[in-house]
Amino acid sequence: MNKLEKEMSLLDHLTELRRRLIIIIAVLFLGMVLGLFVAQPVYQYLVSAETARHLVFHVFSFWDGIGLYMKIAMIVALALTLPCALFQLWAFVSPGLLPKERRAALRYIPFVFLMFMIGVLFAYYIVFPMALTFTSQVTRSMGLEETYGVVQYFTFMSNIVFPVAALFELPLIIMFLTTLRILSPALLRKMRRIAYFVLVFIAVVVTPPDFISDILVAIPLLGLYELSVFLSSIVYRKQQASDREKLEE
Repeated sequence: MNKLEKEMSLLDHLTELRRRLIIIIAVLFLGMVLGLFVAQPVYQYLVSAETARHLVFHVFSFWDGIGLYMKIAMIVALALTLPCALFQLWAFVSPGLLPKERRAALRYIPFVFLMFMIGVLFAYYIVFPMALTFTSQVTRSMGLEETYGVVQYFTFMSNIVFPVAALFELPLIIMFLTTLRILSPALLRKMRRIAYFVLVFIAVVVTPPDFISDILVAIPLLGLYELSVFLSSIVYRKQQASDREKLEE
């Protein structure tokens, strides 16, 4: 390939990348518009939940209300854009993948969104109420009056919900890396102690400092790792069987 062909190839890749980015930005913009329409009902649902009914929210800035609506709209937009962004990423890199890797990557895309939403539900309905109850109890035990800014409440919520939700992508990431032969079940079993330590540390950080809360969050996270090892084993056995068939042929 001469210099001109290399430059044309690079230009083609940049043009393709720009086209993919424009599609993602367009979906994000449409998601923001939709998010602004649903921001009010989403906000009403969140503040009417059991965890927030006893709280009185305040604003400390003229922009807090608008900023909160924009934050909700952005979260809705990102949730809607995630599958599109993953598909566009797959479409961009797929020409450089083997057919088996291409099919595997495409197959995982819907489950990325599904596992993330399961993680959001787990974090919002289990982890977040425990953390909020604990902090409220500590506040009352100190004789302090609870006066919360609505922005601080939602920031506290998002700082707990989204990191935990991201951990629910672990099985898919491990399956994909096993498909690419970067990871193997043997390596995952060898790393089990380190992985357990990291997951338990995360559980302790995002939950109140009491043993019950730590256990209630740590057990599902450890279960996710064991599920990842199990799924990796399935993928690995299929790879071994396929390799044996090729050798026999």
